[in-house]
Amino acid sequence: MRPTGKLHLGHYHGVLKNWIELQHTHECYFFVADWHALTTEYDRSDGIAPHVTDMVIDWLAAGVSPGTATLFIQSRVPEHAELHLLLSMSTPLGWLERVPSYKDQQEKLKEKDLATYGFLGYPLLQSADILVYRAANVPVGEDQVAHVELTREVARRFNHLYGKESGFEEKAENAIALMGKKSAKMYKKLRKEYLEKGDEESLSVAQALLDSQQNISIGDRERLYGYLEGGGKIILPEPKALLTKASKMPGLDGQKMSKSYGNTIALRDDPKDVEQKLRTMPTDPARVRRTDPGTPEKCPVWQLHEVYSPEDVKDWVQAGCVSAGIGCVECKQPVIEAVQKELQPIQERAREYERDMKTVQSIINDGCEQARDIARDTMEDVRKAMGLVYR
Repeated sequence: MRPTGKLHLGHYHGVLKNWIELQHTHECYFFVADWHALTTEYDRSDGIAPHVTDMVIDWLAAGVSPGTATLFIQSRVPEHAELHLLLSMSTPLGWLERVPSYKDQQEKLKEKDLATYGFLGYPLLQSADILVYRAANVPVGEDQVAHVELTREVARRFNHLYGKESGFEEKAENAIALMGKKSAKMYKKLRKEYLEKGDEESLSVAQALLDSQQNISIGDRERLYGYLEGGGKIILPEPKALLTKASKMPGLDGQKMSKSYGNTIALRDDPKDVEQKLRTMPTDPARVRRTDPGTPEKCPVWQLHEVYSPEDVKDWVQAGCVSAGIGCVECKQPVIEAVQKELQPIQERAREYERDMKTVQSIINDGCEQARDIARDTMEDVRKAMGLVYR
């Protein structure tokens, strides 16, 4: 997540709730993308640092746990930048120019000078962010799938260029023999089905077979992953997009909640400010007077009822709005109460962390070290594959 401002309910419903679920089922790495923030905020970089620690506090307060996930800051793991540089040597320029968000963001942010190498190359930095941890899955929404596909292409090209070690096929065949007679026979059968018929199911079964093997080394397992697909040793595994539950959190004006629209409720907004924002938000323009009937579907408040209200409250709103039986102030009250109830425990935990910044810094430091340990291992293999080891 880029540290470009206060986190709001859109971040909570659209991202953080998914992270909180995933941390219990996957080994997760969540990082503050401060270098990515520079791609559009390079002329205002002094505004990034204050948001970094605040963002981590919001994550912790929302329920992201340092006991089950690794939380860190991108720039504290310089291996991200090293891998980005090395990948840039072999990534075609056209791949970056074709990323859908490249021209889209340039159109949306016309007031900024985005004709920079950093902005063009940010999808490749994203690829490095993923590949340096050899991630199996990347939790994204539909609009980010193209970035994961680019990462897969980058990894595939890298493995093709640098995975052809001397005597690769002989080493792969020797590794198959170590699997045991039954497993070796199954592997060869599945490999043949995939290479000759393109059977994706055979590929998946063969990969699962390799995952279960106890008799082969990690290096041999990586060779056999590559041999399975007719290539070389897999140095950087291709990640898959893990589509998360879509959540379009409505803002105070009915548009998607976004800082750029100025329609947000921040996770740490004072309860009185939350109430004031909700009480003054626009309603159905047809309801000029209290006695005028309205149409809930045309009212931004109704969108919030769809997120927060149970069925009986929604029925009450529908009936009361259409008949002018209730006024807009009455209609907003259940939403105000629901939002404040949701934010209360988050804000209480945030205050606890604010009073104990030593613990917050310790969580960040530990996460950065854990991330660096994994990233260092990857970079050792990358340098070795590229012939950049000189001792």
